[in-house]
Amino acid sequence: MTPLLEVSDLHAGYGRAEVLHGLSLSALTGNVVTVIGPNGAGKSTLLNALMGGLPSRGQIRYEGDDIAALTLEARVMRGIALVPEKRELFGTMSVQDNLILGGWRPRRLNIARWRDTLEEVYDLFPRLLERREQLAGTLSGGERQMLAIGRALMGRPKLLMLDEPSLGLAPLVVKSIFDIVRKLRTTGVTILLVEQNARAALEVADTGSVLETGEFVLCAPASQLAADPRVIETYLGSTRAAA
Repeated sequence: MTPLLEVSDLHAGYGRAEVLHGLSLSALTGNVVTVIGPNGAGKSTLLNALMGGLPSRGQIRYEGDDIAALTLEARVMRGIALVPEKRELFGTMSVQDNLILGGWRPRRLNIARWRDTLEEVYDLFPRLLERREQLAGTLSGGERQMLAIGRALMGRPKLLMLDEPSLGLAPLVVKSIFDIVRKLRTTGVTILLVEQNARAALEVADTGSVLETGEFVLCAPASQLAADPRVIETYLGSTRAAA
């Protein structure tokens, strides 16, 4: 099967400070690929470079095409969506208006019945349906994360990139977010998941990579990484209790 996303020798950073040093990864259609690693390893930089928000060098192939020269807007129109770590919602707008804004891509492409996606998002996140008239800025942390993911889904992406979706959330909310990731994989959406919660990420992923100081030090099926002594010691803890 041809990967939906194939990255080779990717270099990226901020000004003269290079953060990523020749990364390569691939993601098959409908798979969940996770990147785990410590703070400062370059995980968010990777997603921003793939989204086109940072200058980069190397090859980024998407649906067989090299998109390295495409703008951020052009990548959005190709069906790539990023849910950033800070969520970046419109706090003074209602939940439903935030979601409708997320439908910018299908509207531009004149996709018929694009608003039907709104009902699909509400099915995934019943809490958003209950809060649809509430201002986004008044939501809880978990609800804001649900809204950020829902808004991205309104664009009907083929590749959904999630940056630390569990950050700052209570354990029960984290579980619900990862349950949603499991549901999304059944829809055919390819997910690139960046996470510090290595245990939860590896449980939901098909493949994974460990990023340290801008380089991948391990790449393997998620189940194999979860059993790797180095990963257990550094990221899972010596006692592997159920998440």
